[in-house]
Amino acid sequence: MAEAMKTALVTGAARGIGLAIARRFLDEGWRVVMLDRAAETLEAARAAISSNAAHMIVADVSDTDDVARAMAETETLAGRLDALVNNAGVADFSPLLKTSHASWSEIMTTNLTGPFLTVNAAARLLARDGGGAVVNIGSISGLRASTLRVAYGTSKAALAHLTRQQAVELGEIGVRVNLVAPGPVETEMAKKVHSPAIRRDYRDAIPLARYGRETEIAAVVVFLSGDGASYVTGQTIAVDGGFDAAGIGLKTLRED
Repeated sequence: MAEAMKTALVTGAARGIGLAIARRFLDEGWRVVMLDRAAETLEAARAAISSNAAHMIVADVSDTDDVARAMAETETLAGRLDALVNNAGVADFSPLLKTSHASWSEIMTTNLTGPFLTVNAAARLLARDGGGAVVNIGSISGLRASTLRVAYGTSKAALAHLTRQQAVELGEIGVRVNLVAPGPVETEMAKKVHSPAIRRDYRDAIPLARYGRETEIAAVVVFLSGDGASYVTGQTIAVDGGFDAAGIGLKTLRED
């Protein structure tokens, strides 16, 4: 009897890193449920992927009813869930003293409450067929402080602890939970908001001396979701070219 096709649910999957993750799962032979609140962008992603193994759900991860509906639709569609990737997120790059309460609340609700809601809703289905995996997408901004990221960085730092909490409490039902923290990545957003000077600063501070690629993030996420990482849980994996490991003066030391 043929083994049932594994199923992954990826949130924030309509573009960028989320779309790259969905593509990687499909390349590895998984069924993928792509969830995003941007209906038009999600439909464009469907057309670009053109795969019978890709399915779309329009939902907002910060809405309890939407999350419950998405999990019910996933169960009806696939009958199983082997991996949940919490990629959906928002950001506001404002100085600390100019960050509004409304902006703070929206970022926390999406970036932190969203993964709390989705994991709670998905845990039973993940555990049912012998266990599954959750990969939360954090950020290097959650590991080291930076300017203009008070809400975003704090949400991702809290997500790192939520990941550990989820790993500790869900391990006994066979659900592994890890966090991937990307460093600077060549996304469309980065291309728009990172000036040439900012890009030089990042390259100077990264041991590998370049931005990461969306496909490089996706490769680590899919690895953590599969059997090859069956004894890995509660971990934060920085996919950042060594950015978090490096100190100051890297550019000067290279020149010397």
